[in-house]
Amino acid sequence: MYAIHSLVTAGYLEAGPLEIRKVLIFLEEVRVETEARIAPPLVKVAVAAIVSNPFAGQNHTDLSPLIEASPAIGREIAERAVALLQPHTPQSYGKAAVVGINGEQEHGVAMLTTLFGDVMRKAAGGGKAWISSMSKRAAAGTTVDVPLAHKDALYVRSHYDGITITLPDAPLPDEIAVICAFASGGRPKSRVGGLRANAILGEDGLY
Repeated sequence: MYAIHSLVTAGYLEAGPLEIRKVLIFLEEVRVETEARIAPPLVKVAVAAIVSNPFAGQNHTDLSPLIEASPAIGREIAERAVALLQPHTPQSYGKAAVVGINGEQEHGVAMLTTLFGDVMRKAAGGGKAWISSMSKRAAAGTTVDVPLAHKDALYVRSHYDGITITLPDAPLPDEIAVICAFASGGRPKSRVGGLRANAILGEDGLY
């Protein structure tokens, strides 16, 4: 369990721990695209932590406890995702959150801020680009398209991609699914131009 500060003043909820109920792992390996063999295969991995939402059903202005709890959860799932990607190394990344119906979309966004992104970058061995993300509120069993983009330069068009996952039994109404994703490369047979990965300057996260 990951501790959240107890907020007992100004009418705030006494939050208690942020507990992971379960972890879901998704791995996709693309070996052939329209009869062309992809070598090495494109590997995408997503890992989701299904966590309790202490703010579900409550109206709170200050969501900093969720933000502060996010790095520990992000570290666990990001390190696991990168390990599953081996022997490949991450070239792109993305993140997402799905909030159970008793919560707010903003609860999921709070779990995906810079603190969460920084541990994803560390797990990936570094990254200059901001991390593409999405969030929504949905019932258990929802499908999520987690966006992916190159970790060092957003303008690398070949790496605009995603991984689609379905969350069985999650999130329950008082939970949040926190998701990180990594990929070993760009789209198979990408050929629509733009900045190439081998021409990245790596200075500003764009080029």
